[in-house]
Amino acid sequence: EGEEAILEILAIIADGKEKGKTKAGIKQDLLKVEGVYLPEFYRVEYTDDGKIAALHPVASAPPVVQKRILRNFTAFPLPTADLVPWIEPIHDRAMVELFRGCTRGCRFCQAGMIYRPVRERSPATIEAYLQNVIAHTGYEEISLTSLSSADYTKIQELFNNLTACFSDQNIKLSLPSLRVDSFSPELAARFQSGRKGGLTFAPEAGTERLRQVINKNLSEEQILTTAQEAFAAGWQRLKLYFMIGLPTETDEDLEGIVRLAKEILALGRRLHGPKAGRVQVTVSASTFVPKPHTPFQWRPQISLTETERRQKFLKDRLVGRGLQFSWHDPSLSQLEGVFARGDRRLGKTLVKAWELGCTFDSWPDQFHWDRWVEALEATDVQVDAYLRPRAYDEILPWDHLSAGLTKTYLRDEDQRAEQGQITLDCRARRGCSTCGVCSTLGAAPERAGGEND
Repeated sequence: EGEEAILEILAIIADGKEKGKTKAGIKQDLLKVEGVYLPEFYRVEYTDDGKIAALHPVASAPPVVQKRILRNFTAFPLPTADLVPWIEPIHDRAMVELFRGCTRGCRFCQAGMIYRPVRERSPATIEAYLQNVIAHTGYEEISLTSLSSADYTKIQELFNNLTACFSDQNIKLSLPSLRVDSFSPELAARFQSGRKGGLTFAPEAGTERLRQVINKNLSEEQILTTAQEAFAAGWQRLKLYFMIGLPTETDEDLEGIVRLAKEILALGRRLHGPKAGRVQVTVSASTFVPKPHTPFQWRPQISLTETERRQKFLKDRLVGRGLQFSWHDPSLSQLEGVFARGDRRLGKTLVKAWELGCTFDSWPDQFHWDRWVEALEATDVQVDAYLRPRAYDEILPWDHLSAGLTKTYLRDEDQRAEQGQITLDCRARRGCSTCGVCSTLGAAPERAGGEND
């Protein structure tokens, strides 16, 4: 978290230049800043089969770089003069971070692991900031952002206050995609003023069994009840996010995606009666990519061929009026998998791909898989070597970088996943899940109501 670190970094660079220090000397000084990682100060040894044999810090580099955390997050001042661009940006709105961190514990989610602990701003701080932003920018929409915004402790109070504050200015309030279990009719009512677009939920997996594997504690009944509440509140279009290739997934779980989507579509049509033809359910399926610092960091990613098979399974079944299916380019997912758990040897691959004309690859019309294949082959990179499963005792490329989580916690969570065991949110159960973050980073959860856990 760079709010404080960036000032220290800039001060060291400015001081170094003023004193005529070399670039190497300035880098040595930067090593003293908590959270700064300079790869050149770490030497890597490899085994004959390409695995990492050892990681050695060089000079005065610390053996492990600890994540920098903003320990006074709730008191840290927000910007007072937001910049307004000359052109219309994609996110042409005022945005505020309600809180930082998430302890829901989804085992695939890197952000939910590495941004712990949860620290909430007070409603008064948020309101004052937004009043200032609207007054100085002229924005007509406010987005309340966080990893799971509806989990904000004072969400109802905040919505009441913001509605009262901006009701005469025709300011639209919006939340990003919502967790199924944090949506409520009360929240839905807050959105009723104004035109309704689509509403997005993320069940992630098609069966309750697989949702327990990934620590998404949602029953099918909860999902259907939430969809019913959304349709009853006036929405006609719902989008459902899923992942394919999750650990232990079978075709039965894929069939669960199809069944759930069709049941939600039928439910929406019944509730909307004469307007049933306008009801639409879109299923979006991305490919699971194992990420560092998560319980699934040791898990394999499914192959290109298997990804295409599972996508076809869904394409063939998610058909008919009112149903839409979208998916991610399977080749791009393979590439994401390589770089997600890659190491410094992929630097040469990046350079080669750029030399071959690979740019703006996140745009579908600019992504050229054949060029990446050529770059991978030219730099002797085997895709399967990066998508393979890892052993618990294997040295990982990021083992010298710490987000505060212990490896014991991550390993135990992976084993709990295999057993389909749920780990409760430490906010909900008022008990520690022993992830290690608070003790390692010297921080504690902070609630908007003033309670520290």
